[in-house]
Amino acid sequence: MRSAEALKKAAEILYPEIQVVIMDTFRYTNPFLDKAVFGTYMKILRIAPSFYGYLYRRSEHGNTLSRYSKQGFNRLINTLTAPKLSEYIKNFSPQIIVCTHPFPLGIVAGMKKRGVFQGALYATITDFTIHSFWIFPEVDFYIVASEHLMVECEKAGLGKGQILATGIPIDPAFEEKPEKKTLRQRLGLQAGLATILVMGGGLGMGPLLGAVQALDQLGNSCQVIVVTGKNKAVFEKLNRLAPGLSCKIKVLGFVDNIHELMLASDLIVGKAGGLTCAEALAAGLPVFILDPLPGHEERNTEFFINLGAGYRVNERNLAGLIRSCLLDPEKMAGMSKNASHLGKPGAACNALRFMVKNLPEKIIASRHL
Repeated sequence: MRSAEALKKAAEILYPEIQVVIMDTFRYTNPFLDKAVFGTYMKILRIAPSFYGYLYRRSEHGNTLSRYSKQGFNRLINTLTAPKLSEYIKNFSPQIIVCTHPFPLGIVAGMKKRGVFQGALYATITDFTIHSFWIFPEVDFYIVASEHLMVECEKAGLGKGQILATGIPIDPAFEEKPEKKTLRQRLGLQAGLATILVMGGGLGMGPLLGAVQALDQLGNSCQVIVVTGKNKAVFEKLNRLAPGLSCKIKVLGFVDNIHELMLASDLIVGKAGGLTCAEALAAGLPVFILDPLPGHEERNTEFFINLGAGYRVNERNLAGLIRSCLLDPEKMAGMSKNASHLGKPGAACNALRFMVKNLPEKIIASRHL
């Protein structure tokens, strides 16, 4: 959803005459399926993340399980969602559909194959890896996170001409580069103190409490911003914990200025979600990835480590590793430089420019699923 929102914002900035609609496909077509899929996913992540990792790895790289599981799942969701979505698309007649998740992509790819949709179909892969569930022959263009994924794309059967390494679409606000000192003053932060941003994603998942307690070992040598997202329980626990900590801490819930928080920070500690990682790169932040989930988060972590933009950490070594990095300005500068080189703050706008340029006629309307 955040990638779709970034593309919409980019369209509003660049082409205000374009009409953009964001649709949560499952929620629109079948609310019961939406709750079932999301609920099952969250339970697996909380109760048996290793099982999720097993399923993810077994369905990679086009192996037998990948082919049959993808075909079976697509048949199921097409049966439950396609009729209502087909009617919507016929009536709305979009010129472009951009899918930011593989499940609706499979539905729309099937519609394109049947001639229900005849416009341009884009897939925005929101991780730093290419999973087989994203691959459909009906997709015209793939928006991917980095040029470093080109070989992986080609192994997945994608042609060079259909790969756009413009980056994962993130809020165009990341293109702005206000002075760090000014930002810290605006956010109520101490200007000359090392600033650590701790995030658990929009749902506030991950060991945020343990991370903050570990960082308290750094004492008053740093200040910590914690973003708990929609996790109210963690927000309340951290607020109760904060007065007893030796480091300066600012606890926030769900925020809409994540770009400012990142640009005001020196490093980030958190999960390896694709959007958070793309935003961190755009802000030039070294990423300390805390206990990544098996599956896509592990793949994102491998990408960062291999290119020198971050570390994989756990609660035990978190404080020690960050302390050693903060005491080595050259190391911090190197990681920040690597992150900046990989970052694509203009990803959403560049993707939109390509879409408009490659329409066969003047654009009248654009839609996003």
